[in-house]
Amino acid sequence: MEGGAYGAGKAGGAFDPYTLVRQPHTILRVVSWVFSIVVFGSIVNEGYLNSPSESEEFCIYNRNPNACGYGVTVGVLAFLTCLLYLALDVYFPQISSVKDRKKAVLSDIGVSAFWAFLWFVGFCFLANQWQVSEPKDNPLNEGTDAARAAIAFSFFSIFTWAGQAVLAFQRYQIGADSALFSQDYMDPSQDSSMPYAPYVEPSTGPEPTSMGGTYQQPASAFEPEPQGYQSQGY
Repeated sequence: MEGGAYGAGKAGGAFDPYTLVRQPHTILRVVSWVFSIVVFGSIVNEGYLNSPSESEEFCIYNRNPNACGYGVTVGVLAFLTCLLYLALDVYFPQISSVKDRKKAVLSDIGVSAFWAFLWFVGFCFLANQWQVSEPKDNPLNEGTDAARAAIAFSFFSIFTWAGQAVLAFQRYQIGADSALFSQDYMDPSQDSSMPYAPYVEPSTGPEPTSMGGTYQQPASAFEPEPQGYQSQGY
């Protein structure tokens, strides 16, 4: 498995920040984290307007408070989820339980796919409410750039979270055939159950045919070998 999963190929491995930040799933998490900040930050800062005839602020998206509330809620929760799974990426090499490692990767698949769906719903909701908004509610076009930015980055977030789900699924498939989900990982060079590598005899004479031969472990290590010398009776 190239680079290991979550920055380590086996439980108990040392944390390597350089390897972690180069992982595609880590890059997508950071990008998703930034996108979530843009979405909820745009709505919180410029998504509510004032009207001279009204004492209370109203949502820029067709005066629908649910639209602004959805965008802020999903953005904040996505922000926290990214931080949670970034922390899991750091901690993952220290997880020794096979079941816990599997659960971590499976949860990554499910959560990422779920957030891709939430961002899809959010994009459709905000785009629809923005389209049917009345121009008279915002004659000065205040906050329009921020409103469009929230819609655009909601759309981009669909793909970043879907990408995380795909990468997590690939890591699960790779981990099933590697040391990632192995209960007792052992260095192949220390595994006594593996067959011995062929042994090359050193040269014992000037003849070309005696430059070396291969030796393989016999079926029984205690099987007697023919002897070239026979004892003589005295």
